[in-house]
Amino acid sequence: MSFPIEALDRLDPAELAEFVEGAEKVVQDREAGKVPWLCDDPTCDGQPHPGRPGRHARAAQRPPDGDDWDVWMALAGRGWGKTRTGAEWVIEQARSLPRGALIGPTAADTRDILVEGESGILACAPATFRPEYQPSKRRLVYPNGAQQACYSADEPDRLRGPQHHYGWFDELAAWRYLRAAWDMAQLGMRLGDHPRICITTTPRPLPLIKEQLKDPRTYTVRGSTYDNLHNLAPSFRRAVVAKYEGTTLGRQELDAEVLEDLPGALVARAHIDGHRVRPEDVPELVSIVVGLDPAGTSRGDETGLVVTAWGVDKHHYVMADASRRRSPDETARAAYALLEQHDAVRVVVEDNGGKDWIESVLTRVWRDLHGDDAGPAPIKRVDARQGKKLRAQPVAMLYEQGRVHHVGSFPELEDQLTTWIPEEDPNSPDRIDALVHAVTHHMKRDRQSAALVSPHKAARERRTPAVHPALAARQAAAQRRTGAPR
Repeated sequence: MSFPIEALDRLDPAELAEFVEGAEKVVQDREAGKVPWLCDDPTCDGQPHPGRPGRHARAAQRPPDGDDWDVWMALAGRGWGKTRTGAEWVIEQARSLPRGALIGPTAADTRDILVEGESGILACAPATFRPEYQPSKRRLVYPNGAQQACYSADEPDRLRGPQHHYGWFDELAAWRYLRAAWDMAQLGMRLGDHPRICITTTPRPLPLIKEQLKDPRTYTVRGSTYDNLHNLAPSFRRAVVAKYEGTTLGRQELDAEVLEDLPGALVARAHIDGHRVRPEDVPELVSIVVGLDPAGTSRGDETGLVVTAWGVDKHHYVMADASRRRSPDETARAAYALLEQHDAVRVVVEDNGGKDWIESVLTRVWRDLHGDDAGPAPIKRVDARQGKKLRAQPVAMLYEQGRVHHVGSFPELEDQLTTWIPEEDPNSPDRIDALVHAVTHHMKRDRQSAALVSPHKAARERRTPAVHPALAARQAAAQRRTGAPR
């Protein structure tokens, strides 16, 4: 950096102090290896070179030229650099446009990835133009006064009133209420002469993604994990790329292919999308259970935890998917947390030889939470003698009949349902197993029960405890802790 001494002499003390502060910030960025994101060479591959010694945009990460686009969609695999691309774009927009929207799948995603992530806005913004993050107001404020509001796609109605000049929509394919959130966000893009949207997402064959691919006003750039492999950790290459490359899921998550329904897959994507509902559309529920498939009973290291409900309409409703890697103790606590959160009556777990430990852990944690005299743990073991394909087939038929409804979107579970081909792989994934356990439990009730009366509603009407012993035990434990009379 060079500056004529004569020009410095003409600055008053306040201007000189401002100049020194700015120069220090520039030096900080250089020492940290930061360089301007967009290279003078539009064909640059992003590798460091004279004049750009640090990481910067590859040609595919540059925004499109011209005015003939409304949406720029980066449809790319894991690790391609989608977050960095979106962050750099909105930082640049803030230099000239007052109001922007940042929307992630959840509020935590917007905060942890778009704003505070390693490739998020705060990490990418140059020191001379770094915004102030105001979490209580859910917004970023830049030195020039420009603001970016933070939203969750899980709350579409919060997008109903605000208006913006531009928006960054991250992981669109993972939005739980995709159509509702998209519509509300679109209606808010009404400021300025030409509102625009940047979408960064791993692809899924969802109707909205397909619509955008066909829209002539959408500029789509595609990329795979391999485009940025040199910048990714060796452990990622070993543990993730090597595991999934060549698989159906790898084609979607690494190669960024928009896969259509696969012949032989357990469930067709159309059978999920065509019967998806919002929470307000769910009827009165007769029974709710938590399906649990312990890690190790099928491929992968995840523990399947899926909540399903059975309605008075004799349809099944998938309420939550909390599957992930957990220790046995964490699994039990997560299952009981779901039990409480969704007012479920029991945990349905596979009766599988060699996995008897799960019942002992569930029993111990139940006593830890509710005391030794809380009664038996609300566990229902299901028969695992049939093969996984035979157990899953009746559930697949329910999907075909339109009798299974996903309350919102569960991307990972839906990926497994639409990519697992039983004829090719006899070992079903953990999320599917947990779902099958829970839905099968309700199918047996369907065949055995003629009267469909919700125990929860009946209990409220009678103002007496619900008849299920698990609920009664929880109420009794609470009374003992508070000293209230029984």
